[in-house]
Formats: sequence, structure tokens, C-alpha cells
Amino acid sequence: MNRLLAAALIAASAGAVVLDAQKIFGFMDPMPTARLKQLFPKAAAFTPRDKDPLHFTAYAVDPAVNPSAKPMGFAFWTQEIMPEELAYHGSIHMLVGMNSRGTLTGVFVDHHTEPYGWFSIEPPEFAAQFDNKSIRDPFIVGEDIDATSRATITLRSASRAIRDSARIIAKAFLSPDAVR
Repeated sequence: MNRLLAAALIAASAGAVVLDAQKIFGFMDPMPTARLKQLFPKAAAFTPRDKDPLHFTAYAVDPAVNPSAKPMGFAFWTQEIMPEELAYHGSIHMLVGMNSRGTLTGVFVDHHTEPYGWFSIEPPEFAAQFDNKSIRDPFIVGEDIDATSRATITLRSASRAIRDSARIIAKAFLSPDAVR
């Protein structure tokens, strides 16, 4: 059994309060509607997470009202697309939005255990540099992604996770001609 799970169960049975157990066990919100709305402010509807690969779909017109509605974009948890991408101290859980042209609409760093995350990936400036970035860009720390001293491994991993998961989603759902 996972040591963290065992410790949480022992603590809970002893009457202790286990704070934020969902985050400890790598929980990713199954329907982060408020965040999805921030990634796609003009969206009228979002589908629940769908498979192959796991993603949310954003629609400008509710497909329940108009079944021929076309997606305006996709959102996904990097950890679900790239579970093997590990930073200095583990996984970085990020929610990423991408429009139907392969341009990122935003990034939210949801959870991490990085020792230098507080000054590298948590500041809003980290996520902001991905806004309007094409998946065709290189995503290289020190070139088109800002570098931070003492957090190179964390930044490189986060950038790779965003880039690679976005490209996997694009390959699954976008035509190469649509990507700018």
C-alpha cells in the first residue's frame, strides 16, 4: 500500500484530521468549470473529461442545443497526458487550454511538490508566458521560456509537460493545416 495512504489512514483512525488529502494523492478535479471558463471565457459549454487522450472540450455553442457545434478548444491536465514527466521532486499538475488553431489559451499550475516552485512555477508570470503561444514554438527554457536560477529542472519539466501534452492533444484533434 502507498506509504502516504497508509499514514493518512492511520492518522484518520487515530482521530487526526488529514488536510487536503485529495492533493496528497494526486487528485485532479474531474470538472474544473471555473478554471475552464477562465481558459475559454466565450465558451457556452464544456464536455466532461473524455478519453483518448483525456481532455475537456470547449464549445462556443452548446452541443446539446446544436449537435453540429464545432469545438472552440480543448483543455487537459498535463499529468494525465504526460504522467512520466517528472520534475525535480515529482509531478507538476497543470491545467492547460488550447484553441482549435493550436494556440495556448492559458495554463494553471494546480499542484506540485517542487522545493523551488514558489519562485519558479507558482508566480503568475510563469503561466502568463504561455498565453497565445503556438504549439509549434520550441518551449525551451532560456530561449522562449524565461529561466530562473536554481529551478532549471522544474522549469524544463513544466515546459516539456505543457508542450508535449499540447502536441498530443493537437495531433489527436486538430488538422495540421489548422495549427498556426
